Formats: sequence, structure tokens, C-alpha cells
Amino acid sequence: MEPLKYLKSVLDEEQYEKIERIKNTKLHEFLAKYIELCEPIKVFVATNSEDDELYIRNRAVVYGEERLLKMPGHTVHFDNYYDQARDKEHTYILTPHGEKLPYLNTKKRDEGLKEIHELLKGIMKGKELFVLFFSLGPKNSPFMIPAVQLTDSAYVAHSEFLLYRKAYDVFANTPNIDFLKFVHSAGELDERKTSKNIDKRRVMIDLEDEITYAVNTQYAGNTIGLKKPAFRLTINRATKEGWLSEHMFLMGVNGPNGRVSYFTGAFPSMCGKTSTCMLVGERLVGDDLSFIKIIDGEARAVNVEYGVFGIIQGVNKEDDPYIWEVLHKPYEIIFSNVLIHEGKPYWNGMGEEIPDSGENHSGKWWRGKKDAEGNEIPPSHKNARFTVRLSYFSNLDRDALDAPKGVKLSGMIFGGRDSDTWPPVCESFNWQHGVIMKGASIESETTAATLGKEGIRKFNIMSILDFMSVHLAVYIKNYLEFGKKLRNPPKIFAVNYFLKDEKGEYLNSKLDKKVWLKWMELRVHGDVEAIETPIGYLPKYPDLKRLFKEVLNKDYTKEDYEKQFMIRVPELLAKIERIRKIYSAMDNIPDELFQELDAEEKRLQEAREKYGDYISPFLFE
Repeated sequence: MEPLKYLKSVLDEEQYEKIERIKNTKLHEFLAKYIELCEPIKVFVATNSEDDELYIRNRAVVYGEERLLKMPGHTVHFDNYYDQARDKEHTYILTPHGEKLPYLNTKKRDEGLKEIHELLKGIMKGKELFVLFFSLGPKNSPFMIPAVQLTDSAYVAHSEFLLYRKAYDVFANTPNIDFLKFVHSAGELDERKTSKNIDKRRVMIDLEDEITYAVNTQYAGNTIGLKKPAFRLTINRATKEGWLSEHMFLMGVNGPNGRVSYFTGAFPSMCGKTSTCMLVGERLVGDDLSFIKIIDGEARAVNVEYGVFGIIQGVNKEDDPYIWEVLHKPYEIIFSNVLIHEGKPYWNGMGEEIPDSGENHSGKWWRGKKDAEGNEIPPSHKNARFTVRLSYFSNLDRDALDAPKGVKLSGMIFGGRDSDTWPPVCESFNWQHGVIMKGASIESETTAATLGKEGIRKFNIMSILDFMSVHLAVYIKNYLEFGKKLRNPPKIFAVNYFLKDEKGEYLNSKLDKKVWLKWMELRVHGDVEAIETPIGYLPKYPDLKRLFKEVLNKDYTKEDYEKQFMIRVPELLAKIERIRKIYSAMDNIPDELFQELDAEEKRLQEAREKYGDYISPFLFE
């Protein structure tokens, strides 16, 4: 049957009219195909209206996927105890012949599509399907990527209304517009309204048709199509079209005389990404994903999203004042996998006393409760989250968030958890040097909290490895070519907030990052000079001494500076060797990468011959 006729036969009149207004043959075919396959009992099509959004929010409560909390606007959602994170093992990039690609979990496209369609067959019987329209990036801008989400989870639908720009109007006003497609089903639910068949949990990324599938899972990182599933699609699209889709925050740093300079930043988990973009006194634009395109010869950036899906563990009043303020007001907020006691949410590391009992992701909870494997269950899961609109944050740069041409990018920051190698802040010599030696060389040490073994270095190119959808050679080449097209490329910096002394004590306080940020802001405008070293440009001591006094009202000694910015030659050479070994195992890596590694190795060896293994920054002045 012709798609529109089929849709008229299965939708009620009101919902059909919403679809009929959209003149898009591919959309009609997409909807008809998956409604017929999944067999929902009813379909709800969401426009941009407040009533449609309210309907979905209420469905989440009626269907038991969310529960009301004591604070007006607050709800809690629980995922299955074993559905608490992205399912890396069962997330597949579909390739034509199942080609193996470095660090990617691939599956032959035909096999993957057959498996996922078999799982989807009849999966929504007795359930309501929600059809949602959004835009990645600002609407009606050079960055806009329209998207359609199909989901039988009112919680997922509600989350997307908090996180993305509504775009039904874009589809209604633009015939046959191209769009990304997302299909999700939570599958059969248990008595707690969480996904039951976790053994059949699958996430498939079809790059060819730009569609992703998620089945038998509720955890947002798997199911919110526009989040990390879309990220994989846009990385692939960006490499083909010559722009950048990045795992980066976007923020404005306030400089002298009212100047604002915009930076993106890529950090692996637990390395300071959120705490940097949420620094008191600076301007938040986005905390997670950025699109960067060339407009009028400049690199310009936007926040892909319109909200925050943030890790809540460790969020406290002292370190995270902006987040804390939002979480304690009657805003529309979804808490997930936290502890609930007498209608209030509690989480690990919140800096307040946590009750000894309540309800969490494991069901009824009491202190000392253990799971089936004998592990003690904490009050909240370490990956517990909050989902909230960006508009609630008092530090939001609203103009930048909605700017159709984005903001001019002055700098890019790459960071990792590194106890003994990188200095606290370092500027690359140029775009290529920064891309290779700062971004493509990120390593992050594991913490005891995450893996049980401390100090294991994990390679994580541009902090994007978990979401990569193309060969690393393609990704790096695109980055290098992107910089060549720019009149004045953003400066690239590496930061490291986790440097330690020989006793294992941190050499920096948590707030020192504010000084490094202010120094970077001055550098992008040439307001301060820097010391040229084998690994890039380092700050001069007098500039940092002044900034520590101005920014933090702290005295900063020469001894502190010398310890922090010492060039640690043996560790830096060992890092180069590790990175070289990683890339040597791959095919088609650009020659420029190995040239940069060789050149830095040579500079370090020459410096060692002249000054020794551990070199004071003062010796390079």
C-alpha cells in the first residue's frame, strides 16, 4: 500500500493530519515501514506545541517510566539494574562486508539489519509509539541537521524534549528535507517498568541509510537517538563533507575589557570536562557535543544540543554551584538511577548526609545491600544522571547558544588524566602539531573508582574513541585538511589537571584550571608571550604569578611553577613511543602524524643532551 494511505489507515485523524502536513516522501516511507514492523497499539505525533510536550511528559508518569518527586517539576526514572551504561559490546557499526576497523565493533550490514528487524517485529504490541521531530544544532542555520525519533518510551521522548530543539516546523515548511532517523524500543518491561530482555539488547548504527536502532534497553546513552547514536552518524557525515563533529564542550572565557573568547574542549570521562565549562564567572554554551564548520574562512562552533544529560555523582554545592542551584529549584528535571528517600533525590558525593534506606536502581535499598554477584550496592549508580534544559543555568551564554552562524572559535583544549607527563597547560606550535601531539595523543589514566586498577593509561584520540564510526586515518586526515582551509586556525592547547609529585600529591588545586583558562584566553590574542620548549609554548612565570593573584588571590611561587612546568623528558619520550606503536598498527595513517612524532622526539633528545632528563622551564627562556 502507498505509505500515506497506509498511515491514514492506522493513525487516528488528528495524528494523521500532523503527518499529512509534512510533504516528505522519505518520512512517510520511514514511518509506514516501522509502524507496520513494530505494531504499536497507537501512535502519537509530536509537533512543537506545549500541549504535545505536556502529553508526553504525563505519559511518562502514567506508564510508570517516571515518578513524581516532592519538588514540583522533578521526576525520577530507573533503568534495569544491568542496563546502566552504553552497551559497547552489543553496539555495532554496520559496514558493507563487516570490515574490521581499529577500535570499532563492526558487523556486516545485511546481517545486522536482519537481526535488528527480527527483534523489532511486533515489539511494540500493546504500547504507544511516539514520533518526534528535532534539530541537531540551531534551526535554519548552516549547522542544522534535522532528525526524526521513533520510540515507545515516554521517558526517552521526554528526555529529548529537554535536550534538543523542537523542529516539527522545519519539516512542515521544507518539502522533502533530508533527515537522520532513529528507531528505539524499550522492549518488554518488568514490574518496575524497566527493560526486561537485556540479553537481547542491541544498538546498530547504519551509516549508509543514516539510521540507528536501539532495542531492549532504556539507558539514555543507548536510546536517545540524537545523543551518542547520532554522534556516530554525524562523525561519518563530517569526514565526508569536511567539517568537524566533536565530543567537546563549548564555552566563552571572559577576557580584559569585556572581551569574550570561545573555546571547545575534549576530555575523557572524569578528567575535568564539566568542571571546566561550568567554571564560575565564565560563559556556558554546551557541555558535551559541538559542530565546527568553516564560515567566511573562520572556524565557527555551535552546541549540538539544547540541554544537559549530566553525570550527577560528585556534584556538590562547593565545586558545582551552577549545577547545584539548578538541581534544587522547581525546574523540569529527570533524575535517573539516584536514591530516592521520602520523595527527595540523593547521590554519591553530594556533600550531604545520605539516608540509610530508600529506593534506587536495585529496587528497595538499604545500606549494605548486595547484588546477585555479591557486590555492595551504593546509594546511587556511579553513572546516575540528571536531564535538564540549558536555559535554567544562570551562567548560560544565551546569544551564543542560538547564534545561527555559531561563535568564532579562538581555541581548542585537549585534556586527560596524567600523573607524570604533560604540564598543566601547553600551547601547540601550530594546527598540525596540536592535532597530532595534543588531540590525537590523548591518554587518560584509569582511577580506582572506575576500574579497580589505578594508573592504567587508555588511549583516547580527541576523547572520541568510544563513538568513532570511521577509520582513524580518515578522521585524522579530515582534521588536518580542515585546518589548512582556515585563514587563522584556532590555537590548540593541552591541559592536565592531575600532575603529581614524587610523593603522589597533586601539584595543582581544583581551581587552578581557572588560571590556565585565563592564560589561554590571553594567548589567543597575543596579549602575553610564551616560552618555546620541545613540546610547545609554555606560560612565563611572571604572567602566571599575576594571574594567580588576580584570579584566585593566591601567591604563586617560582618553586611551584618549576615543578609544574618541568619538561619530563623520559616520560614524554615514553609517551611518544606508545603513541607511535598504536598508530603503526593501523593502515593509511597520514605521514604527517609520524613526522610530528619524530620531530618532537628529536627536539626532546636534543634538549636532554643539553640539559638532562628533567628540565626547568627557566632554561628555555
